[in-house]
Amino acid sequence: MLPNLSVFWVIFFVLVITVVLNQLLFKPIIAVMSRRAGAVKSAKELAEAAAAKARQASDEFEAKTKAARAEFYAQMDETRRAAEEQRAEILAAARNQAEASTASAASTLAAETADARVRIERDADALASVIADRVLGRRTT
Repeated sequence: MLPNLSVFWVIFFVLVITVVLNQLLFKPIIAVMSRRAGAVKSAKELAEAAAAKARQASDEFEAKTKAARAEFYAQMDETRRAAEEQRAEILAAARNQAEASTASAASTLAAETADARVRIERDADALASVIADRVLGRRTT
């Protein structure tokens, strides 16, 4: 038995609708989805590249910061060493000056002491002579 002609028309319209829907709806949607997937993939690649660049820049910054800190600390150590050397030189000079002043004061004191002894002995002799003259009531030579 032969199928009814309406079945052929239904099959024909289904095929036509399928072709029309495929051309007008499904292909553009698939194309948009494909472009969107490509754009997402491209954006991910760009984001990964930017993240890698940022990591590289961060690592470079850290390395430069570390090097700058090391250089700064080395300069601080050198400045501290120079200051300590200068301090030691100033202390040595002050110590030498103090020792020279002490030695000068000691020699001056010794000279003044010797001079005072000579004067005291001379004054003591003169005083003894005066005391003896008064006690004895005559002049002693």
